[in-house]
Amino acid sequence: MAETKRIAHAVRRQAIRRKAQRRHSHFYDRCAHWTFNRNASHEPLKWHRERWILGGLALLVVVLSGLVIPAWAGAMRTNPVPPVHALLPLRLPTVIDTPAPPKALSEEWQSVQVQPGQTLSDIFQSQGLTLTDLQHVMDASDNSRALHHISVGQEFQFLIDDHNKLAGIRFDQDENSRATLRLDGDKPVLTADSRAVETREHIAHGDIDGSLFGAGAKAGMSNAMILKLAEVFKYDIDFVQDLRVGDSFTVIYDDVYRDGAYLREGDIVAAEFVNQGKHYTAYRFRNSDGKFGYYSQEGRPLQGSFLRIPVDFTRISSQFSAGRLHPILGTMRAHKGVDYAAPTGTPIHAAGDGVVKFKGWMNGYGNFVVIQHNGTISTAYGHMSRIGNIKVGQRVQQGSTIGFVGMTGLATGPHLHYEFRVNNVQRDPQTVTLPKPEPLPGAQLAKFRSEVVAPQLARINAITSNVKMASAEHTGARGNVE
Repeated sequence: MAETKRIAHAVRRQAIRRKAQRRHSHFYDRCAHWTFNRNASHEPLKWHRERWILGGLALLVVVLSGLVIPAWAGAMRTNPVPPVHALLPLRLPTVIDTPAPPKALSEEWQSVQVQPGQTLSDIFQSQGLTLTDLQHVMDASDNSRALHHISVGQEFQFLIDDHNKLAGIRFDQDENSRATLRLDGDKPVLTADSRAVETREHIAHGDIDGSLFGAGAKAGMSNAMILKLAEVFKYDIDFVQDLRVGDSFTVIYDDVYRDGAYLREGDIVAAEFVNQGKHYTAYRFRNSDGKFGYYSQEGRPLQGSFLRIPVDFTRISSQFSAGRLHPILGTMRAHKGVDYAAPTGTPIHAAGDGVVKFKGWMNGYGNFVVIQHNGTISTAYGHMSRIGNIKVGQRVQQGSTIGFVGMTGLATGPHLHYEFRVNNVQRDPQTVTLPKPEPLPGAQLAKFRSEVVAPQLARINAITSNVKMASAEHTGARGNVE
């Protein structure tokens, strides 16, 4: 049965094929020679009308695909959903219509530094201002002490308006504050601003090979600080006669800076001076009275009971002697004091604390002053050009001015005749043993040694050790070279 159906189906397909061949006989006649076999022998392909039609159809299909497919892909793309923003009502703050503050105009303050010999009126006039302006400033500043006592180098700043009138002035009330006086308003306004003041510490070491000033300058010290060093040790060292080549010093000192700029020299904190092999030390310390002073390593005040020399002199014109030829009388007579030559008008200082016993004219001595210091010691000062503002019975402090150098009495030139008397007997001021001041009391002495001497002495010793080591290395290097 199955076989019968298969045969019938094959007969049907053959009948359909014969029918198609008869209907399209012209096509089969033309395409019968087409083959995929490369080795088959056939005639070369010729482009007839049917081939042009099939090629055009294929090209049309390719072009349509390039146009239709991207359009279809774009049509299939989903549009992005735009974000949804929610709008919420907010209450805005009430705006107060206030006028904008006026812009500050740039001000040009003119700075002036006080020169030697200048007064405040001179400075005002140099700025084109009048004495009336000066008086107005003095009144508005409550006669500030800083305006009454000006010093060389002090700075003033002036603000002059477009009409050449004084609109303001600035000046230092003290080291820590600056005053500003504005005069361009309805009434004067005085304000004060604090200024940053600091001290910076320095360490210097010097070896004397000529003068103290030369050694100090090589060590980087200013002249003012060198003078302070000499002032500290003046009770123990005569820097005119006692200084020797090979002496040395080590000093710790500070300078004062304001607003980051150098203002002035400060104070010596600690120092050591080696003079002719002998060591002298000085340490700055505040005692129980709140006063600063300099003390030796043992705690004794360096400010001796007496000044060895009570005047800044240029030379010793006559020594203490038992007999000399008097320059005026022409006779041999004892000279019971020391003559210190100095310009006329040089201040003379009290050698120590005491009471004025005599002031006035004394034959041979001219203007003469005697000061009683205790029950046994007194000092005398002669040939003054004039006596200072002192009275008999008045108590004077060491270093206070009691008169001025001159040549009154029997004198051939301006000088101070100075006597040191013990029980009214003149002694040589240069060689007499001066009484030592009392050291600090027990509690202060312990504080002085622990808080001042111990740390500063360690620093000084470290500096001198480094200097000696460097000097030894330098000497050794020179020896190797030679």
